Amino acid sequence: MRVADLIRERGPLTVAAFMEWALYDPDDGYYARAGHRSGRAGDFFTSVDVGPLFGELLALQLAEMWRLLNAGSTPSPFDLVEAGAGNGRLSADILRAACSRDREFYDAVRLHLVEASAAARAAQPGTLADITDRLASSSSALPASFEGALMANELLDALPVHQVVMREDGLREVYVAGSQTGVQLQLVEGPPSTPLLADYLERAGVTLEPGWRVEINLRAIDWVRDAGRRLTRGFIILVDYGHEARELYSPTHATGTLTSFARHRSDGPETAAPAWLQHPGEQDITAHVDFTSVRAAAEDAGLTMIGFLDQTYFVLGLLPALPDPQSAIRNPQSKTLLMPGGLGSTHKVLILGKGVGAPALRSLSFKVRAT
Repeated sequence: MRVADLIRERGPLTVAAFMEWALYDPDDGYYARAGHRSGRAGDFFTSVDVGPLFGELLALQLAEMWRLLNAGSTPSPFDLVEAGAGNGRLSADILRAACSRDREFYDAVRLHLVEASAAARAAQPGTLADITDRLASSSSALPASFEGALMANELLDALPVHQVVMREDGLREVYVAGSQTGVQLQLVEGPPSTPLLADYLERAGVTLEPGWRVEINLRAIDWVRDAGRRLTRGFIILVDYGHEARELYSPTHATGTLTSFARHRSDGPETAAPAWLQHPGEQDITAHVDFTSVRAAAEDAGLTMIGFLDQTYFVLGLLPALPDPQSAIRNPQSKTLLMPGGLGSTHKVLILGKGVGAPALRSLSFKVRAT
Protein backbone atom coordinates (compact mmCIF):
# COMPACT_ATOMS: atom_id res chain seq x y z
CA MET A 1 0.00 0.00 0.00
CA ARG A 2 1.42 3.39 -1.01
CA VAL A 3 1.53 6.11 1.62
CA ALA A 4 -1.01 8.23 -0.28
CA ASP A 5 -3.44 5.31 -0.17
CA LEU A 6 -2.70 4.87 3.53
CA ILE A 7 -3.60 8.51 4.18
CA ARG A 8 -6.82 8.21 2.18
CA GLU A 9 -7.74 5.16 4.25
CA ARG A 10 -6.72 6.41 7.72
CA GLY A 11 -6.54 10.19 7.41
CA PRO A 12 -3.46 12.33 8.24
CA LEU A 13 -0.53 10.41 9.75
CA THR A 14 1.74 11.48 12.55
CA VAL A 15 5.31 11.97 11.38
CA ALA A 16 6.14 8.84 13.40
CA ALA A 17 3.56 6.79 11.49
CA PHE A 18 4.83 8.22 8.19
CA MET A 19 8.42 7.30 9.07
CA GLU A 20 7.34 3.83 10.17
CA TRP A 21 5.86 3.23 6.72
CA ALA A 22 8.61 4.99 4.73
CA LEU A 23 11.44 3.17 6.49
CA TYR A 24 10.09 -0.16 7.68
CA ASP A 25 7.09 -1.21 5.58
CA PRO A 26 7.83 -4.85 4.59
CA ASP A 27 7.16 -4.18 0.91
CA ASP A 28 7.99 -0.51 0.30
CA GLY A 29 10.12 0.60 3.28
CA TYR A 30 13.58 2.02 2.68
CA TYR A 31 15.35 -0.41 5.03
CA ALA A 32 13.20 -3.41 4.14
CA ARG A 33 13.97 -3.41 0.43
CA ALA A 34 17.75 -3.85 0.59
CA GLY A 35 20.29 -5.75 2.64
CA HIS A 36 22.76 -2.85 2.77
CA ARG A 37 22.34 0.93 2.54
CA SER A 38 25.58 2.55 3.73
CA GLY A 39 29.07 2.99 2.29
CA ARG A 40 30.34 4.67 -0.83
CA ALA A 41 27.76 2.95 -3.01
CA GLY A 42 24.95 3.67 -0.55
CA ASP A 43 23.20 6.75 0.80
CA PHE A 44 25.11 7.48 4.01
CA PHE A 45 28.39 6.72 5.74
CA THR A 46 28.90 5.14 9.18
CA SER A 47 31.91 4.26 11.33
CA VAL A 48 31.60 0.69 10.07
CA ASP A 49 32.11 1.88 6.49
CA VAL A 50 35.48 3.39 7.42
CA GLY A 51 36.94 -0.11 7.59
CA PRO A 52 37.46 -2.92 10.14
CA LEU A 53 39.24 -0.71 12.70
CA PHE A 54 36.02 0.33 14.46
CA GLY A 55 35.14 -3.34 14.95
CA GLU A 56 38.67 -4.11 16.19
CA LEU A 57 38.37 -1.41 18.84
CA LEU A 58 34.95 -2.63 19.94
CA ALA A 59 36.36 -6.14 20.21
CA LEU A 60 38.88 -4.87 22.76
CA GLN A 61 36.18 -3.20 24.83
CA LEU A 62 33.80 -6.16 24.65
CA ALA A 63 36.52 -8.60 25.68
CA GLU A 64 37.25 -6.44 28.72
CA MET A 65 33.54 -6.45 29.57
CA TRP A 66 33.42 -10.25 29.31
CA ARG A 67 36.35 -10.59 31.70
CA LEU A 68 34.75 -8.15 34.16
CA LEU A 69 31.59 -10.26 34.16
CA ASN A 70 33.64 -13.38 34.88
CA ALA A 71 36.04 -11.95 37.45
CA GLY A 72 36.66 -14.56 40.15
CA SER A 73 34.53 -17.23 38.50
CA THR A 74 34.72 -19.82 35.76
CA PRO A 75 34.45 -18.10 32.34
CA SER A 76 30.90 -18.30 31.00
CA PRO A 77 29.32 -17.65 27.60
CA PHE A 78 28.96 -14.02 26.54
CA ASP A 79 25.83 -12.97 24.69
CA LEU A 80 26.79 -10.34 22.13
CA VAL A 81 23.63 -8.72 20.79
CA GLU A 82 23.81 -6.26 17.91
CA ALA A 83 20.58 -4.31 17.34
CA GLY A 84 20.07 -2.78 13.92
CA ALA A 85 22.71 -5.20 12.67
CA GLY A 86 21.99 -4.87 8.96
CA ASN A 87 23.95 -7.53 7.10
CA GLY A 88 26.15 -8.19 10.15
CA ARG A 89 29.29 -6.40 8.99
CA LEU A 90 30.12 -4.74 12.33
CA SER A 91 29.76 -7.99 14.26
CA ALA A 92 31.87 -9.73 11.63
CA ASP A 93 34.66 -7.16 12.10
CA ILE A 94 34.47 -7.61 15.88
CA LEU A 95 34.57 -11.39 15.78
CA ARG A 96 37.34 -11.64 13.19
CA ALA A 97 39.49 -9.37 15.35
CA ALA A 98 38.70 -11.49 18.41
CA CYS A 99 39.37 -14.72 16.55
CA SER A 100 42.87 -13.61 15.58
CA ARG A 101 43.88 -11.87 18.83
CA ASP A 102 41.75 -13.21 21.70
CA ARG A 103 40.59 -16.74 21.00
CA GLU A 104 39.38 -17.27 24.56
CA PHE A 105 36.92 -14.38 24.21
CA TYR A 106 35.93 -15.44 20.71
CA ASP A 107 35.03 -18.93 21.89
CA ALA A 108 32.81 -17.48 24.63
CA VAL A 109 30.71 -15.32 22.30
CA ARG A 110 27.14 -16.22 21.38
CA LEU A 111 26.17 -13.76 18.66
CA HIS A 112 22.59 -12.52 18.29
CA LEU A 113 21.87 -10.29 15.29
CA VAL A 114 18.70 -8.21 15.49
CA GLU A 115 17.50 -6.65 12.25
CA ALA A 116 14.07 -5.57 10.98
CA SER A 117 14.88 -6.11 7.28
CA ALA A 118 14.38 -9.65 6.02
CA ALA A 119 16.70 -8.86 3.09
CA ALA A 120 19.48 -7.82 5.47
CA ARG A 121 18.98 -10.89 7.64
CA ALA A 122 19.27 -13.09 4.56
CA ALA A 123 22.64 -11.47 3.79
CA GLN A 124 24.11 -12.11 7.26
CA PRO A 125 25.41 -15.68 6.74
CA GLY A 126 27.37 -14.53 3.71
CA THR A 127 28.85 -11.61 5.63
CA LEU A 128 29.87 -13.77 8.59
CA ALA A 129 31.14 -16.58 6.34
CA ASP A 130 34.02 -18.19 8.25
CA ILE A 131 32.71 -17.10 11.66
CA THR A 132 29.10 -18.28 11.41
CA ASP A 133 29.90 -20.79 14.18
CA ARG A 134 29.39 -17.91 16.66
CA LEU A 135 25.91 -17.00 15.36
CA ALA A 136 23.29 -18.11 17.89
CA SER A 137 20.28 -16.27 16.45
CA SER A 138 19.13 -13.85 13.77
CA SER A 139 15.77 -12.21 14.35
CA SER A 140 13.75 -9.02 14.12
CA ALA A 141 13.41 -8.91 17.93
CA LEU A 142 15.82 -8.74 20.85
CA PRO A 143 16.44 -12.02 22.72
CA ALA A 144 13.99 -12.58 25.57
CA SER A 145 16.89 -12.39 28.03
CA PHE A 146 20.66 -12.25 27.72
CA GLU A 147 23.83 -11.72 29.76
CA GLY A 148 26.75 -9.96 28.12
CA ALA A 149 26.57 -6.85 25.96
CA LEU A 150 24.11 -5.17 23.63
CA MET A 151 25.43 -2.72 21.08
CA ALA A 152 23.58 -0.48 18.65
CA ASN A 153 25.42 1.69 16.14
CA GLU A 154 23.21 4.40 14.63
CA LEU A 155 19.94 2.68 15.48
CA LEU A 156 18.09 5.19 17.66
CA ASP A 157 18.38 8.03 15.13
CA ALA A 158 16.43 5.95 12.59
CA LEU A 159 13.49 5.14 14.87
CA PRO A 160 10.26 6.98 13.98
CA VAL A 161 9.80 10.34 15.72
CA HIS A 162 6.85 12.61 16.39
CA GLN A 163 7.27 16.22 15.33
CA VAL A 164 5.68 19.00 17.37
CA VAL A 165 5.58 22.79 17.12
CA MET A 166 4.86 25.27 19.89
CA ARG A 167 2.24 27.91 19.12
CA GLU A 168 0.97 30.82 21.18
CA ASP A 169 -2.04 28.72 22.21
CA GLY A 170 0.00 25.63 23.12
CA LEU A 171 1.67 22.51 21.75
CA ARG A 172 0.60 21.26 18.31
CA GLU A 173 1.63 18.10 16.49
CA VAL A 174 2.69 17.96 12.84
CA TYR A 175 0.86 15.48 10.60
CA VAL A 176 1.42 14.25 7.05
CA ALA A 177 -1.65 14.71 4.86
CA GLY A 178 -2.57 14.41 1.20
CA SER A 179 -2.95 17.47 -1.00
CA GLN A 180 -6.12 18.41 -2.81
CA THR A 181 -4.68 17.00 -6.02
CA GLY A 182 -3.74 13.78 -4.24
CA VAL A 183 -0.30 13.88 -5.88
CA GLN A 184 1.92 15.56 -3.28
CA LEU A 185 2.08 15.15 0.46
CA GLN A 186 1.87 18.13 2.77
CA LEU A 187 2.22 18.96 6.45
CA VAL A 188 -0.66 20.09 8.63
CA GLU A 189 -0.93 20.85 12.33
CA GLY A 190 -3.36 19.35 14.80
CA PRO A 191 -3.77 18.42 18.45
CA PRO A 192 -1.09 16.13 19.93
CA SER A 193 -1.87 12.49 19.19
CA THR A 194 -0.90 11.45 22.73
CA PRO A 195 -0.33 13.21 26.08
CA LEU A 196 3.01 11.39 26.22
CA LEU A 197 4.50 14.13 24.02
CA ALA A 198 3.93 16.88 26.58
CA ASP A 199 4.94 14.50 29.37
CA TYR A 200 8.22 13.80 27.56
CA LEU A 201 9.13 17.48 27.34
CA GLU A 202 8.22 18.07 30.97
CA ARG A 203 10.30 15.14 32.17
CA ALA A 204 13.28 16.37 30.12
CA GLY A 205 12.92 19.82 31.68
CA VAL A 206 12.27 21.40 28.28
CA THR A 207 10.32 24.61 27.65
CA LEU A 208 9.69 25.34 23.98
CA GLU A 209 9.33 28.91 22.74
CA PRO A 210 6.53 29.79 20.27
CA GLY A 211 7.58 28.81 16.77
CA TRP A 212 10.04 26.10 17.80
CA ARG A 213 9.64 22.85 15.87
CA VAL A 214 11.25 19.75 17.41
CA GLU A 215 11.19 15.96 17.29
CA ILE A 216 10.26 13.59 20.12
CA ASN A 217 11.41 9.98 19.92
CA LEU A 218 8.99 7.97 22.04
CA ARG A 219 10.10 4.79 20.28
CA ALA A 220 13.70 5.21 21.48
CA ILE A 221 12.51 5.49 25.07
CA ASP A 222 10.43 2.31 24.75
CA TRP A 223 13.29 0.49 23.06
CA VAL A 224 15.84 1.35 25.75
CA ARG A 225 13.48 0.37 28.56
CA ASP A 226 12.74 -2.93 26.85
CA ALA A 227 16.42 -3.64 26.21
CA GLY A 228 17.29 -2.86 29.81
CA ARG A 229 14.68 -5.26 31.13
CA ARG A 230 15.88 -8.08 28.86
CA LEU A 231 19.50 -7.63 29.90
CA THR A 232 19.97 -9.71 33.06
CA ARG A 233 23.54 -8.56 33.67
CA GLY A 234 26.09 -6.77 31.55
CA PHE A 235 26.48 -3.70 29.36
CA ILE A 236 24.80 -1.66 26.64
CA ILE A 237 26.85 0.41 24.18
CA LEU A 238 24.88 2.97 22.15
CA VAL A 239 26.66 4.93 19.40
CA ASP A 240 24.66 7.64 17.67
CA TYR A 241 24.57 11.31 16.83
CA GLY A 242 22.64 13.58 19.13
CA HIS A 243 22.80 15.81 22.18
CA GLU A 244 21.72 16.30 25.75
CA ALA A 245 18.16 17.65 25.95
CA ARG A 246 19.28 21.15 26.93
CA GLU A 247 21.17 21.41 23.62
CA LEU A 248 18.75 19.52 21.39
CA TYR A 249 15.76 21.58 22.54
CA SER A 250 17.38 25.00 22.27
CA PRO A 251 17.50 27.91 19.79
CA THR A 252 20.32 26.09 17.97
CA HIS A 253 17.92 23.35 16.84
CA ALA A 254 14.63 25.28 16.96
CA THR A 255 13.73 24.23 13.40
CA GLY A 256 14.13 20.54 14.18
CA THR A 257 16.71 17.98 13.13
CA LEU A 258 14.65 15.68 10.90
CA THR A 259 16.80 15.02 7.86
CA SER A 260 16.84 12.81 4.78
CA PHE A 261 19.87 11.15 3.20
CA ALA A 262 20.15 10.00 -0.38
CA ARG A 263 23.38 9.35 -2.26
CA HIS A 264 25.36 10.92 0.60
CA ARG A 265 23.46 14.19 0.36
CA SER A 266 21.70 15.49 3.44
CA ASP A 267 18.75 17.84 3.11
CA GLY A 268 18.19 19.81 6.28
CA PRO A 269 14.88 20.49 8.01
CA GLU A 270 12.49 22.90 6.34
CA THR A 271 9.14 24.36 7.29
CA ALA A 272 7.40 23.81 3.96
CA ALA A 273 7.63 20.79 1.64
CA PRO A 274 10.59 19.29 3.52
CA ALA A 275 12.90 16.95 1.65
CA TRP A 276 12.16 14.07 4.02
CA LEU A 277 8.54 14.17 2.89
CA GLN A 278 9.46 13.54 -0.72
CA HIS A 279 10.12 10.14 -2.31
CA PRO A 280 8.99 8.07 0.70
CA GLY A 281 10.62 4.65 0.78
CA GLU A 282 13.52 5.79 -1.39
CA GLN A 283 15.68 7.65 1.14
CA ASP A 284 16.85 7.47 4.72
CA ILE A 285 15.16 9.68 7.33
CA THR A 286 16.83 10.41 10.67
CA ALA A 287 16.63 12.76 13.66
CA HIS A 288 19.16 13.57 16.37
CA VAL A 289 18.97 11.54 19.58
CA ASP A 290 18.00 13.06 22.94
CA PHE A 291 20.54 11.33 25.18
CA THR A 292 19.11 12.86 28.35
CA SER A 293 15.81 11.06 27.87
CA VAL A 294 17.52 7.86 26.70
CA ARG A 295 19.59 7.79 29.87
CA ALA A 296 16.50 8.42 32.04
CA ALA A 297 14.68 5.55 30.32
CA ALA A 298 17.67 3.28 30.92
CA GLU A 299 17.67 4.16 34.60
CA ASP A 300 13.95 3.31 34.73
CA ALA A 301 14.93 -0.19 33.57
CA GLY A 302 17.55 -0.66 36.29
CA LEU A 303 20.60 0.45 34.30
CA THR A 304 23.27 2.91 35.38
CA MET A 305 25.34 5.20 33.20
CA ILE A 306 29.02 4.26 33.13
CA GLY A 307 30.13 6.82 30.55
CA PHE A 308 28.90 9.33 27.99
CA LEU A 309 31.50 10.77 25.62
CA ASP A 310 32.39 11.79 22.10
CA GLN A 311 33.41 8.93 19.81
CA THR A 312 36.79 10.69 19.51
CA TYR A 313 37.62 10.04 23.16
CA PHE A 314 36.14 6.53 23.07
CA VAL A 315 38.49 5.65 20.20
CA LEU A 316 41.51 7.34 21.81
CA GLY A 317 40.95 5.29 24.95
CA LEU A 318 41.11 2.03 23.00
CA LEU A 319 43.81 2.69 20.39
CA PRO A 320 46.75 2.15 22.81
CA ALA A 321 45.51 -1.41 23.48
CA LEU A 322 46.03 -2.46 19.86
CA PRO A 323 49.16 -4.53 19.07
CA ASP A 324 50.75 -1.62 17.17
CA PRO A 325 49.05 1.55 18.44
CA GLN A 326 51.35 4.00 16.66
CA SER A 327 50.62 2.39 13.32
CA ALA A 328 46.92 2.37 14.16
CA ILE A 329 46.94 6.08 14.99
CA ARG A 330 48.55 6.83 11.62
CA ASN A 331 45.93 4.67 9.88
CA PRO A 332 43.58 6.83 7.75
CA GLN A 333 40.70 4.90 9.35
CA SER A 334 41.66 6.35 12.74
CA LYS A 335 41.68 9.88 11.38
CA THR A 336 38.18 9.45 10.02
CA LEU A 337 36.86 7.99 13.27
CA LEU A 338 38.48 10.80 15.27
CA MET A 339 37.73 13.72 12.96
CA PRO A 340 36.38 16.80 14.82
CA GLY A 341 33.16 17.96 13.18
CA GLY A 342 32.84 14.53 11.57
CA LEU A 343 32.26 11.10 13.04
CA GLY A 344 34.48 11.85 16.02
CA SER A 345 32.48 14.67 17.59
CA THR A 346 29.03 14.30 16.05
CA HIS A 347 28.77 10.71 17.28
CA LYS A 348 28.35 10.14 20.99
CA VAL A 349 28.89 6.88 22.90
CA LEU A 350 26.64 6.05 25.84
CA ILE A 351 27.77 3.08 27.95
CA LEU A 352 25.27 1.62 30.40
CA GLY A 353 25.62 -1.19 32.89
CA LYS A 354 23.42 -3.53 34.90
CA GLY A 355 24.71 -5.46 37.90
CA VAL A 356 28.32 -4.54 37.09
CA GLY A 357 29.02 -1.55 39.36
CA ALA A 358 31.06 1.32 37.92
CA PRO A 359 34.13 -0.24 36.27
CA ALA A 360 36.96 1.89 34.88
CA LEU A 361 36.61 0.74 31.30
CA ARG A 362 39.46 1.03 28.85
CA SER A 363 37.35 3.11 26.43
CA LEU A 364 36.91 5.73 29.17
CA SER A 365 40.63 5.99 29.96
CA PHE A 366 41.48 8.97 27.74
CA LYS A 367 38.78 11.51 28.54
CA VAL A 368 35.08 11.30 29.32
CA ARG A 369 33.65 14.35 27.59
CA ALA A 370 30.71 15.03 25.29
CA THR A 371 30.94 18.24 23.27
